[in-house]
This record gives sequence, structure tokens and C-alpha cells, in this order.
Amino acid sequence: MKASALLFCVGILGIAVVVFVVPHLARAQSEGAVAKRQAELQAELEATQKDIAYWATILASKEKETVSISRDIAILNAKIAEAKATIKAKNIIIQQLGKDIGEKTAVITSLNQKLEKQKDSLSGLIRKANTIEAYSVAEFALSGQNLSGFLGDLDAIRAVEGALKTSFEDIRATRTETETVKEALNKRQSAETDARKAIEAEQRQIQKSEAKKKELLAISKTEEKTYKGILSEREKRAAQIRSALFALRDSAAIPFGTAYGYALEVQKKTGVRPAFLLAILTQETNLGENVGQCLVTNFTTGGGVGKNTGTAFTTIMKPGRDLAPFLRLAERLGFDPKQKPVSCPQKGGYGGAMGPSQFIPSTWVSFEKRIASASGVSTPDPWIPRDAFFASGIYLSDLGADAGGYSAESTAAAKYYAGSAWKTKGKTYAGNVMSHATNIQENMIDPLQNL
Repeated sequence: MKASALLFCVGILGIAVVVFVVPHLARAQSEGAVAKRQAELQAELEATQKDIAYWATILASKEKETVSISRDIAILNAKIAEAKATIKAKNIIIQQLGKDIGEKTAVITSLNQKLEKQKDSLSGLIRKANTIEAYSVAEFALSGQNLSGFLGDLDAIRAVEGALKTSFEDIRATRTETETVKEALNKRQSAETDARKAIEAEQRQIQKSEAKKKELLAISKTEEKTYKGILSEREKRAAQIRSALFALRDSAAIPFGTAYGYALEVQKKTGVRPAFLLAILTQETNLGENVGQCLVTNFTTGGGVGKNTGTAFTTIMKPGRDLAPFLRLAERLGFDPKQKPVSCPQKGGYGGAMGPSQFIPSTWVSFEKRIASASGVSTPDPWIPRDAFFASGIYLSDLGADAGGYSAESTAAAKYYAGSAWKTKGKTYAGNVMSHATNIQENMIDPLQNL
């Protein structure tokens, strides 16, 4: 027989209740082994974190030294060692999370089984109640049953009613407990995803650092002129990145260096990572190439035309929601509302979104004071890049992107695009945003920081 004993208890109404009994000794041994492994992992994690701190200190001290080949090789060695230690720490965290995920999954399975048994018990009680209620007074009179037997049936009815109440309460409690455990499981799964994505990024960084190190080792220490040429090429590349144009939806492109500067400002106020914010604006710009621009010409119906095509649209801007805020904004900012481009309507909905951040007028108005406070301007303009950056950053922070990590940013991107339907309609958008964020971080921002 297995370690657990299976007992069957029969309730008052003849409904079987299954109870599992696990011997205390086996449970204690299992819990002891788990606790020991957890302690070992925690000790290993703490030691690895000390390694990370050590190499970060070495890196900081080397970066203060005069530029030279040996100095830069030492910096690369420190970066590689720090990245490897970080990967090791993340792998330990993944092991710990894997154990937690396994435990939570098992608990959910057990709770689901419990819920099914409770539902079966409830079905039996309902059938019992229906049988008793169907027994009429006329049937009692014709049955020849004595009064005491009939009163006994009344007691049975009351017992069933009480059992039904208890069963409903048990089901509600089990469902609540199941949802709580599922929420905890989702958090652990997100944390595991974040750790794996961080490892992937660290591994790419190690590959780049190793390539740079190999390049430097190939240069003789007597060839400082050659090395100065490499430094000059790096500086030239950084200048190219800064001057490269960063496209924006419904606004003129700006230098990437300027865009990155705005994103850094936004990060200080909202905590949203610059590469992620820039990725959102990149994706919105890409969408703009497909959706196009429209002009509102009818401020009663919200209809208008395509700016470049002249195509007529009847649902550019929603009348009861956005027309009035749009006209008030035009008055405050002093632009002609018939000449200001907004997004064209998408299939099954309205357009009317404004500028790089693509806020509809009613949403912009609801964020306007916060944008003004964060950016330091009196009247924010949705078509001015800096104001749009702050608008997107504040909204993304509200959606949880300020927590950082792949899961939080990916979820925020999906919600930014699809709102409450983010789980079904926002996944593709979020995937594109996260791909843009990786590219912007590793090929635009990191080279500017000489990483």
C-alpha cells in the first residue's frame, strides 16, 4: 500500500466523503529535505550576490583609470565576470521558483479535485431535496404513513436545507482559495519568465564583451595609435546613433539622442525604462504607417477625410466622447481643428488618437494635469514629442511598467494597445514592442554608454 491511507466516511444523507491521511513521519522527512535544499540554494544565492557586488566594485574602479588597452580589457573582464555571476544568481532563483511553481500547481490540482467532489455532493443534496419536496400532503394521506413518519420527513427536509447551505459555503471557500493560489502561481511564473529573459540579455552581453576583448587582445601594447583609432570609431558610431532620426507618429522625426534624452527625463519621473518607452513609440509609429492620418471636418458627427487620400470616413472621432475635448484643446493650443491630423478609424471602432502617444482627446484631458506637472509645462501638446513622451510614460507606469522586468513591461504594452481585451488582442502588439525594446537597448542605448 502507498504511504497515504484512504478512508471513506459516509455522511448523514448517504453521500461519501473521501479523506486522505498522510503519515506524519513521511511528511516531516519530506519537509525536512525541502527545507535543507532551500537553505542550500539561499546560501548559494547570497554567495553569488557577493560575487556580483565584488565585480561591480572592480568595474567602477577600472572605469576611473586612464584610457588604455589593459584598462579596457580589465573592464571587459569585470563585465563578463559580473554578467556570469548574475546569470548564476538568476539560475538559482529559477530553481527556487520552479519548486514554488510545482507546489502551487499541485495545490491547485488538489483544490480542483476537492471542488469537483463538493459539486458532486451538492448535486446529491439537490436531488435529495427535490425528491422530498415532490412528496405532497395528498400522497402522505393516501400512503397510510403515520404522523411520526411524516414529521421525520420534515426533519429530513430541514437537514437537507442545512446541508445545502453548508455545501454552498464550502464551494465558495474552495473557489476563493483556488483563485488565491492561482494568483500566487501567476506571479511566480512571471518572475521565472523575467529571470530567463534577463539571462538571455546577459548572455548576449557576454558575447559582445568577449568579442571586444578578443579584438583588444589582438592589438599589441605598442600599438596605442591603432587603439586610438578604435576609440575614434566608437565615438563616431555614438555620434551616428545620436544623430539618427527617431520616427514619431503624426509628428516630425527627431534625433535619437534627443528622444533618448526625453526618455531619461520620463524615467526619473515614472520609473519606466527608456528602451521600453521608445519601443512603444516605435510600434505606434509603425502602426501609423498602416492606419494613416485623418482630418475631422464635421464636428457634429465626427466624420472627415483621409489627409493624403481624401477618402471619406464617418467615424473618425466619437461625438459624445472626444469632439468637445478636441475642440477645447484646439482653442487652448491655438491650432485649426480641421487641419490637425489624428488617427483614422480602425475596423469596428473610432479613430481620433493624437500625436506620438496616440491618446484620444478625452483620455488626454484626463492625464493633462499630471503631464503638465511631470514635464513642467503649463499646457501640454499631444503633438510635441517631449509632452507625448511624458504622456506615454505616465500611462505605462499606471499599467505597471515601472515594476520593470519582461512580464510587467509586456503586460503593460498589451494593455496600452488593447485595454481590457489585452489578454487576447494585445499579445502580438506586446511581442513587437518587446522585440523593439531589445533592439533599442542593445544596438542604440548600450553603444552610447560604451557597453
